[in-house]
Amino acid sequence: MMVIIYSSFLSVWDMTSLAVFGTGRIGGGVAARAVSSGLIDHLVLYDCNQALLEAQRLDIEHMRCPVSVSINPIDIAICDIVLYTAGLPRNQNIKTRAALLDCNVPVASELAALIPNYKGIIVVVTNPADILTYFLWKATRIPKSRIIGFGGQLDSARFQYELANRSIRCDGMILGEHGEHQVPIFSKTGLNVDIPIRDDILLTLRNASMEIIKGKGATEYAPVYHIWHLIESIIKDARTDLICSAILEGEYGFIGCSLGVPVVIGREGIISIQEWDLDTWENDHFHSAATFVSDLCRRISHD
Repeated sequence: MMVIIYSSFLSVWDMTSLAVFGTGRIGGGVAARAVSSGLIDHLVLYDCNQALLEAQRLDIEHMRCPVSVSINPIDIAICDIVLYTAGLPRNQNIKTRAALLDCNVPVASELAALIPNYKGIIVVVTNPADILTYFLWKATRIPKSRIIGFGGQLDSARFQYELANRSIRCDGMILGEHGEHQVPIFSKTGLNVDIPIRDDILLTLRNASMEIIKGKGATEYAPVYHIWHLIESIIKDARTDLICSAILEGEYGFIGCSLGVPVVIGREGIISIQEWDLDTWENDHFHSAATFVSDLCRRISHD
C-alpha cells in the first residue's frame, strides 16, 4: 500500500539556495560538501557562536567555489532548503537522544521564528530528530511533505554494517525512532533471523554511535554523507527511496507523531510514504516506538 502526499511546492530550480542552521561538525561538513557539489549557488550560515560562524564562513569562502555566502539570519527564510543542525549534541553523559529534548526545543523555536510562512523544505537533524520534526511542523505550519527528519538512513547503514559483520549478506532497513526505539526490519531481508539474534543486533545498534562518541567526541563522517545524499535527492528530484522521519496521519495506524518510515524523496520533499507489511516482532517494536515518540510529541505540544 502506498499513501501519496501531495505538495503545493512545485517550483523548478535551476540552482538551489541552502541555509545551514548550526555550523558545527555536521552542519559545517554538509555546507562544505554542498558548496563543492556544483548544485547550489547560494549558502546561508547561522550559528549562535559568532567566532565559529565567522570561521566557517571564511573557510568556505577560501574554497573559491562559485557560491555566494551569507551569515545574515534574515536570508534563511528565502532559501529553498533549510538544514537544521543546531543545538546540544550527545556526549558520553547523555545516554539517549530523547534526553536532549528540553535543551533543544528552544533552539527549534528560534529557527521557527526566523522562517514564518516558509515555502521551502526543512531537513531536521538535531536530536531528538523525530520529536523536533513534529515540533517544527506544528510551529511553522509547513505542509507535512516539506519537513523531513534525518536518522533512518544512518541507522540503516549501521544495521547493514552489523549484518555484514555477522556474515549476513543483505540490505537492512531501520524504521521507528532515531534512538532507543529503532526497529530493524528483518522481514525484508529474505532471511529467517531468530528472535534472540534480532534482540542481540538491536542492542548493538542502540549503542553504535556511543562507541564513536567515546573515541572522538561526536559522529561526523557518516551523518554528513547521508545528510548530503538526502539533500542531493531533493535538489535533483531523484525520487529516491530512503528511510526518513515523516509526519504520520494514519499511516501505519498512527497519528500525532513523526517516525522513520520508507519514503520517496524528490524536489517536493516527501513525495510518498510507503507502508510495509511488518512481522509480529517488528510490529510490536514499531508500536513501542510510536507510543514513545507520540507521548513526547504530545508533551511538547502542550508545553
